[in-house]
Amino acid sequence: MVALDRSLISRLPLFQGMTPEEQSELLRSARSSRYAKDSTIFEQEAEANSFFVLIAGHIRVVRTTPDGQQVIARYISEGEIFGVAAALGRTTYPATAVAAVDCVVLAWANSQWAELARRFPVFGATTYKTVGTRLQETQTRVVEMSTEQVEQRVAHALLRLANQTGRKTDSGIEIDFPISRQDIAEMTGTTLHTVSRLLSKWEDNGIILSGRQKVTVKDAHRLVVLAENRDKG
Repeated sequence: MVALDRSLISRLPLFQGMTPEEQSELLRSARSSRYAKDSTIFEQEAEANSFFVLIAGHIRVVRTTPDGQQVIARYISEGEIFGVAAALGRTTYPATAVAAVDCVVLAWANSQWAELARRFPVFGATTYKTVGTRLQETQTRVVEMSTEQVEQRVAHALLRLANQTGRKTDSGIEIDFPISRQDIAEMTGTTLHTVSRLLSKWEDNGIILSGRQKVTVKDAHRLVVLAENRDKG
């Protein structure tokens, strides 16, 4: 195995607080892999053999419901850990991970998790904090799905993506990876037709810009007003 350079992880928040020596030691047990856009990194309910850190790209996390419906649970951004089934007390993956763009990931054997968390407590604590945050986000989305109107759910989804991956441009905050209207529909439990209608209306009103698999938030304040159902117009 080719030794991995510490610069791969030294700038990532997940590894902040670790000494250079600890970072290098942690990398010695990792392997690096590339995944082309739309390729699968792991499948829902497959045996969890590895856990991962995304070094470059974006990952789409998809859950399949018992009736066969696919729901996009979240997106993973550069620097995030994912697939840590052991931290959830699981032996299988709870969802499918798909490369939204070409990706580079680091992977460790799942059997190493307990030992690595013990030897590198900062790494372990940060991972558990990330897992806890995601569980809270999941609970928030469940509440949204059961209590909010579709327009609110779509507005909240775009705000989350803009906050998570937004890139400032002259036009506004661009969601910095390809996302289709169908993707947004799957994230918000609605139909492609409804999402298309809403995005077209918001574009006409100057709130967003929408292109082929691109969304730019032009007026974040007005989108917040829609998400919080304060728009009386």
